[in-house]
Amino acid sequence: MAKPKKTPRPKAETPKGFRDYFGAEVTQRAEMLRKIAAVYHRYGFDALESSGVETVEALGKFLPDVDRPNEGVFAWQEDADSDKPGEWLALRYDLTAPLARVYAQHQNDLPKPYRRYAMGPVWRNEKPGPGRFRQFYQCDADTVGSGSVAADAEICAMLADCLEEVGIERGDYIVRVNNRKVLNGVMEVAGLAGDDKEAERGIVLRAIDKLDRLGPEGVRALLGEGRKDESGDFTGGAGLGEEQAEMVINFIEAGSVVARPGTGQIITKGFAPFVYAGPLSSSAVATINKLRKLVEGSNIGKQGVDELEEIATLLAAQGYGPDRIVIDPSVVRGLGYYTGPVFEAELTFEIKDEKGRTRNFGSVAGGGRYDDLVKRFTGQEVPATGVSIGVDRLLAALDAKGRLDKSADGPVVVTVMDKNRMADYQKMVADLRKKKIRAEVYLGNPKNFGNQLKYADKRGSAVAIIQGADEHEKGVVQIKDLILGAKIAENATHEEWKDLTNQYEVPRDQMVAKVLEILALYR
Repeated sequence: MAKPKKTPRPKAETPKGFRDYFGAEVTQRAEMLRKIAAVYHRYGFDALESSGVETVEALGKFLPDVDRPNEGVFAWQEDADSDKPGEWLALRYDLTAPLARVYAQHQNDLPKPYRRYAMGPVWRNEKPGPGRFRQFYQCDADTVGSGSVAADAEICAMLADCLEEVGIERGDYIVRVNNRKVLNGVMEVAGLAGDDKEAERGIVLRAIDKLDRLGPEGVRALLGEGRKDESGDFTGGAGLGEEQAEMVINFIEAGSVVARPGTGQIITKGFAPFVYAGPLSSSAVATINKLRKLVEGSNIGKQGVDELEEIATLLAAQGYGPDRIVIDPSVVRGLGYYTGPVFEAELTFEIKDEKGRTRNFGSVAGGGRYDDLVKRFTGQEVPATGVSIGVDRLLAALDAKGRLDKSADGPVVVTVMDKNRMADYQKMVADLRKKKIRAEVYLGNPKNFGNQLKYADKRGSAVAIIQGADEHEKGVVQIKDLILGAKIAENATHEEWKDLTNQYEVPRDQMVAKVLEILALYR
């Protein structure tokens, strides 16, 4: 009789495109979310926690029209093998589609306009890559039910405040603002309006989006016949005439205002260095005037420029000048989705990529006005505007600048010298915890004392507490400064080491005070 096959053991590995987060990473993200939430709350937004699972019908705007609607999302069908299969469900793709469903479902009970913020993981069934995961955190704030561009201006101001609140210094970021209506006006004047020009418009949008990487001449090539890259690969262009292409180039260069990395200074392409002139900076005035000329004859274009001017005026009145927020027509994020103003926050400082090349860090947040999303549920247009902050990107940026708090956060470890005195050790950690000190008793096998100190090192502990029989008899404890001890071991000579100490004997009733004194050195 053949032996039954053993059930193979599952592989202990993270699914492709996902990752695990430990200790400090989780703590740092939680702290960032807390700071951003505080800004959102200060601006009057209320928290919303919606379901992580939505019907595919509710997420339909983001899904392609295929027989199995799980492309781009993680989806499944309820009771798929039964005679009466149920609905298709999916993990949420972002936090905006659930908001549209929530607003449509509860609109009679919600204040109008409804201002909410939401934070949490989202899931995308896309090909993973370096730094690109299938699960990541978003941090959104939206105003639903207001058509005023004051709502868009407020989002921009709030975005700038959030970046500074989490530790991005002024001069290291810029919030760029554009308007879908202005681009529509330019397209109209250039003869690219109408359904028959949809393909050309798509190529134009993608070309504009590559301005930072390819420069104006590279974009110009893509607006024309096409472009061959360094490897010899050819990308077909939009086939625009010279005059049409020039109009698009003039549009994206109308407000080319950038921050000088790390200085807080602003430099402009095509304009003299600006000075403040009345409520608006001269750079904003110059950009607006140039855009007005480009969209002459287009009503939608004029409306878009008027909205940009109003946003700039509202921001200037609150003290948000072009050192933080600028009008930049080269911003084209999701312009097929947005219906009005769009904005993007870019970090302007330089980093080294995985190949050692110098690069700007790039975008960490974006959003805009989307007046058609709720209409899918209600049949009526409901104006809305919002922003989404990429928390993981922001954490990576702060880490690259050395601004993440990496101070010792491991627990104070009370070692166990006598298993029969566990109650004494538990009383020690209780006294520490009463003073808000993170502390624990070593709960492994206490037989090898060296292993207890190795455990404390692995936990990132700054302090270990020792009380054997002799110390207990004398009513004292030994307090070991592990961080100082590591520095002594690494840097001191043998002679210096004899004169240095990282271990202190103190009376038991002074234990908490001494621990607080040591921890204060590393926080």
